[in-house]
Amino acid sequence: MSDDATRALRAMAHPLRLQILSLLTGAELSAAEVARELDITHANASYHLRVLRDAGELEIASEERIRGGDAKRYRHPWQQQGRKGEIASGDREVFARAQAEEMVRRVRQAVPKRYGQFTDAELWVNAEEFDAVRALLAEATTRLHEAARPPRSEGTRRVGLTIAMFEMQPGSEQEPS
Repeated sequence: MSDDATRALRAMAHPLRLQILSLLTGAELSAAEVARELDITHANASYHLRVLRDAGELEIASEERIRGGDAKRYRHPWQQQGRKGEIASGDREVFARAQAEEMVRRVRQAVPKRYGQFTDAELWVNAEEFDAVRALLAEATTRLHEAARPPRSEGTRRVGLTIAMFEMQPGSEQEPS
């Protein structure tokens, strides 16, 4: 894996940064707007935005002069984020832990008694079925990302989406001791 890809993965492997990427999928926001939406300080939002931008996960959508300073509006170019190549084992684990922590946070905020979809499985399937399901998941992910709107837009629902699907090594049924 390239140094750039490793830096990007590590930048995303933080629950707050995952929230920021989610916010900036459907809207172009400034650091002040991100801070208000996530109830964090402006300095904290600016720091995390800088880390994500330096890792190539965000781009500046526009700049405007506000009270004698420049306010940047950021967006997450999710369409360009196709990751290629093998991710180092340690990096996968860091990202998986951040993803799991983010999922727990989202589940705590789930609407009680509303239908959702939870699945956990470790299965043996043929390669064609694996590839077909992976394509369906990619399509579902793309549809939701394209449908993303700014926070609290009229007629929208706040939803959580966490997907992890990967081929496992045969014979790795036991945790290493």
